[in-house]
Amino acid sequence: MNLKEAFRYQNKLQALMEEAQGILGRDSNVTKVESTYLRKKVMAETENETTVDIPGTEYAEQITEIAGFLLYMLDQREVLAKGIRAAKDKLPIDMDTEVSLNSKRQSIAYTFKHMADLRNSEVLVPHGGTGYRFNTDGNQVAYKCDVKRVTTINFDRNSIRKHLADINKKADTISAELDRCLVNAEVDFEPPFDVNDSFADVFSAYMAGQK
Repeated sequence: MNLKEAFRYQNKLQALMEEAQGILGRDSNVTKVESTYLRKKVMAETENETTVDIPGTEYAEQITEIAGFLLYMLDQREVLAKGIRAAKDKLPIDMDTEVSLNSKRQSIAYTFKHMADLRNSEVLVPHGGTGYRFNTDGNQVAYKCDVKRVTTINFDRNSIRKHLADINKKADTISAELDRCLVNAEVDFEPPFDVNDSFADVFSAYMAGQK
């Protein structure tokens, strides 16, 4: 499989592990609760009644096997991780570093784009200002006045535009290289099940292999 497929498979393993761990993490799945109603103590002619709580999952009778399955998935995750690491080491670029850097490049480009789109402007805000003055009687009273608001860009727009073009070009180049790496880099890993299989399918296949 290539790196792109390996990452998808890695996510699948993680999802299966989370589902298995979720089953094991619920007390209703890993314990049996019996309740005995001591009716005979109250009415000698009656019999005691015992009920058993319904388990929270269909796998309640296979909890020990689910635990083993979880560890098996963890082992597969470890093998796949080593395969991915080996494949990355053969790449012409440091993939993890470039992914992180490209994310930052795109974030900076977004900021530069916002700056480049700003324009000088002048608006009149009716009654946007307030103050106090003395009237003819000598009393201090509030008043309102219009406000002329002038906005002027405080940077070199051409410089920012050039930075934006340069960083977008760099990000696009790295993205293309990362895409090539994802498709062309081979990962030494033999998948034990199809990535589209359900939890039940994968667990059944695991159980069949344990016999």
